[in-house]
Amino acid sequence: MSIFKAYDIRGTYPDQIDAKMAFAIGAAMVQFLSAKRLVVGRDMRTMAPEIQDAVIDGMLSMGCDVIDIGLASTPMVYYGIGKLPCDGGLAVTASHNAKQYIGFKLCRAEARPLSGDTGIKEIEALVKKGDFKLAAKKGKRDFVDVKKDWVQHITGFAKGIAPLTVCVDYANGMGANESPQIFSKISGLKIIPLYEQLDGTFPNHEANPLKESNLDDLRASVKKNKAALGLSFDGDADRCAFVDEDGRTVHADLITVMLARGMLQRHPGKGIIYDLRSSKVLPEEIVKMGGRPVRERVGHSFMKETMRKTDCIGGGELSGHFYFAENYFTDCGVLAAVLVLNQLSAEKKTLKQAADVLRKYHGTGEVNFKVADKAALMKQVEAKFKDSKIDWLDGVTVTYPNWWVNVRPSNTEPFLRMCLEADTKVLMEQKRDELFAILGQPVDH
Repeated sequence: MSIFKAYDIRGTYPDQIDAKMAFAIGAAMVQFLSAKRLVVGRDMRTMAPEIQDAVIDGMLSMGCDVIDIGLASTPMVYYGIGKLPCDGGLAVTASHNAKQYIGFKLCRAEARPLSGDTGIKEIEALVKKGDFKLAAKKGKRDFVDVKKDWVQHITGFAKGIAPLTVCVDYANGMGANESPQIFSKISGLKIIPLYEQLDGTFPNHEANPLKESNLDDLRASVKKNKAALGLSFDGDADRCAFVDEDGRTVHADLITVMLARGMLQRHPGKGIIYDLRSSKVLPEEIVKMGGRPVRERVGHSFMKETMRKTDCIGGGELSGHFYFAENYFTDCGVLAAVLVLNQLSAEKKTLKQAADVLRKYHGTGEVNFKVADKAALMKQVEAKFKDSKIDWLDGVTVTYPNWWVNVRPSNTEPFLRMCLEADTKVLMEQKRDELFAILGQPVDH
């Protein structure tokens, strides 16, 4: 599979992405953006320093100046791009992928993401062509520390957080680079950390909080320490997962409802964006709060563009990406955590209490199927339920008054992904089995 994905560039090191490839990507990015100055940061993966140096060399060779912000979470890189005068930039990261992966998340000015539709395909074509006109005078590399400003920026969102004990699983990833300083500035917050040493080999568990087994250590810590809740960051800390005081996962669509309450109090009537896999309780609650639900396809680059176009104050994806117009329209795990703590403190509720009232419907969660012909199976789903309301915003979505299903192709892997929800458990199980009859048996992912 190509390293040039729908939302970013990602592949294994060194067979797919090595220093030579990184150099070419840096040069191509400058050429595509006609960039004069770019911001670059990197995660803690073992090969990240080498790949960062190479991508920067590619940029410098084209005459572009580079602001190197060093070790940084992806949200901190976005902040640097949003805050500093520049034409864009990138984070050297492979997010939640295993230790052999490396990659790049790319932005133009104002931290607007480059996606397959808005630049990554063009950069791929330039890399393949390889015909770069190197500048007579190389660009200049400046080292700038934005961490202190970033910590202050995020801490500024904390309002009236009650004294709480919170367990935080950093998964040896980039959350541990900045979040401890943020949490330490919030008085009354007692943090019990897990795996807070930066380690690109991920010695404890993979840095993917969507996989339930990766939350087991966090659940145990929450129960042992009688904590109010648990937080888990992914590898580059642009996502955050939540578990309640009983260790039960609170999925991101329910967290988005909680975040929306605070956002819509600060900015009445604004849009709240959500991805089409979310529970229908989310748009229902947004309407009740006087907000405007905005449904979008899966993927951070699509969400961010639509947020700007439709006047959204924020929102979230089922994957644990939460978006904030007040933070350069970007996703940020630690900001989501701080704002949830704000909301729970204001409402004087536990996370379990806040989530349980929203658990009105019965869903399968995201189920994966390894299939050869994705398009043909989606057409079969459409044909089977042809009397429903059908749309193709992202894969096929079938909607009836009392249940719905979305079946969409993964942008990064050879999977079809299914999310189904119904008004009753019996109906959910019945419709789930009908879908399994078309899609086959699910695979563990």
